[in-house]
Amino acid sequence: MLPGLAAEYKDNETGLHVIRMSRYTQLLARAAGFSDADAERILHAAPMHDVGKIGIPDAILRKPGKLDADEWQVMQTHAAIGGRIIGQHSSGLLKMAHDIAVSHHEKWDGSGYPAGLAGTDIPLEGRIVAIADVFDALTSERPYKKAWPVEQAVQLLRDEAGKHFDPELVPLFIELLPQVLQIKEQWAEERA
Repeated sequence: MLPGLAAEYKDNETGLHVIRMSRYTQLLARAAGFSDADAERILHAAPMHDVGKIGIPDAILRKPGKLDADEWQVMQTHAAIGGRIIGQHSSGLLKMAHDIAVSHHEKWDGSGYPAGLAGTDIPLEGRIVAIADVFDALTSERPYKKAWPVEQAVQLLRDEAGKHFDPELVPLFIELLPQVLQIKEQWAEERA
């Protein structure tokens, strides 16, 4: 998890986000048919999804408000930067981590980045991480936003199934909600 935690030190998220979303990812991967070994691999690869944020200027990463168009364009480069940091690998943990880093912002309908991939052209690992990452980001407080209620985040997943998210993975994730909420509670943020 070290590369993933390194990126979190530059970002306004916490290491607990990485732990929660990677555990959600492992649950969803098992439900999607991954072997135990591959589900364990995704648990360890998922934390590297945002390692490319190391290459994003602090002024953009730590901006408390909404990014302007130019800043958003820079922010979008983190997926490709992450792929370059991890590098190309033919198999194993680092191949999965690379595929996740470059594809977790792709969208089912092809409107994502960096490559505009659509549907099953997006690696399954990236589609799984997208759901886990967005759910945790929405339901967690950040300096620039309040945490959404779980019900509202689940509704967004439903609304975006077939647009942003894989329409077969969203119902699987929702079925896993009791386990997801246990993880969320176990790895909850400290309240000041």
